[in-house]
Amino acid sequence: MVHTHRDFKKPLQLALVITFLFFLVELAGGLISGSLALVSDAGHMFSDVLALLLSLGAITLAARLPSKERTYGFLRAEIFAAFINSLLLMAVSGVILWEAWQRLLNPSPIQSSLMGAVAVIGLIANIAVVFLLHGSHNLNIKSAFLHVIGDVVSSVAVIVAAVWIAFTGQVFIDPLLSGFIAVLIIVSAAGILRETIAILLQFTPRSVDFDAVIADMTTVKGVAGVHHVHIWSLSSEIHVLDAHIYSCEQDVTKIGEIRREIKQRLEKYHIHHSTLEVECEECAHCAIVELVSGHKE
Repeated sequence: MVHTHRDFKKPLQLALVITFLFFLVELAGGLISGSLALVSDAGHMFSDVLALLLSLGAITLAARLPSKERTYGFLRAEIFAAFINSLLLMAVSGVILWEAWQRLLNPSPIQSSLMGAVAVIGLIANIAVVFLLHGSHNLNIKSAFLHVIGDVVSSVAVIVAAVWIAFTGQVFIDPLLSGFIAVLIIVSAAGILRETIAILLQFTPRSVDFDAVIADMTTVKGVAGVHHVHIWSLSSEIHVLDAHIYSCEQDVTKIGEIRREIKQRLEKYHIHHSTLEVECEECAHCAIVELVSGHKE
């Protein structure tokens, strides 16, 4: 968990600097050339700047050690940042759609050569940032990565629009491509938003087969049944399980073996942190043994 944060903190910082510099370049280029697509791309790059700031802040918070007041530390900070980033993406895309519609109704001249040159520079910058951020399964970093992927597609579209305008003089392609880009961004953001809401509401992770987990637990020798099973995600990389285990096994050593076997089986579902409460099914007043397995490093 901490390793992931160390891996991506410096790349995020570098990506933030690159994105901010080329946001300024694209904004100036869009205003001078009169290209809505370029201004839209600059607006999206500004949302990238905010997204990267949120991601960097969340990683910094998540790396803090737990305390007596915050026993899980700030692990959920990354999920909250991804949630905000997704909403921001959708809001920016909504503005782009509105502006594209207005530009379709009222076309204006565009300097296609300047538009294309700035878009090529923006594409190079975006590809560099994609290279820096790719490969993480962290939802927070994935949301920032999606921002930049949207910019790559946007830059390519702007270049295509610039070439089209240069050869045909038809400026309608500029707002048309802007609207298309906005729709793609909204679809991508909706996926991240859905995942973050599922984690915040503590739903069973989509990658975990609940019935298969129950089947694996109940077939462990000495287990008569399980109930009160809860599976959720603490963050995008940490799945947690809470369960009551029915077993009338009295031998403490064998109870330990049951615990180890259940832990081993849970690992295939990427559940490395579990709390197992063992109780005798036939005796309501049996002593309850609470077994807690630590997070696997």
